[in-house]
Amino acid sequence: MTLFDRIGGAPAVDQAVELFYKKVLADDHVANYFASVNMQSQARRQKAFLTMVFGGPVNYSGKQMREAHAHMNLRESHFAAVVSHLQETLRELGVCETDIEEALSIANSVKDEVLNR
Repeated sequence: MTLFDRIGGAPAVDQAVELFYKKVLADDHVANYFASVNMQSQARRQKAFLTMVFGGPVNYSGKQMREAHAHMNLRESHFAAVVSHLQETLRELGVCETDIEEALSIANSVKDEVLNR
């Protein structure tokens, strides 16, 4: 069974993305990166991306991580804040710690691409 299935499939990913972006947009350290972003489109892309990387149906057709974040000049602290919001979101939604660890491992696997290293 995939992480996508274990956490509850598409409804769970949808709920997680909505809660996640509420946390991100309330965080002064990272919210400014989304000031000019169409958040409906962003949430749709994020749902497709998380569905894919969590082992669900592949409907993601967005940019690769390095390309998507190249212009942002992100630092380690920005990445850590976003991963922390993901962790808090999954905990708040009742995802078990083992599955949260797997999700964070997936997030950390693209860290160098996101930070353009």
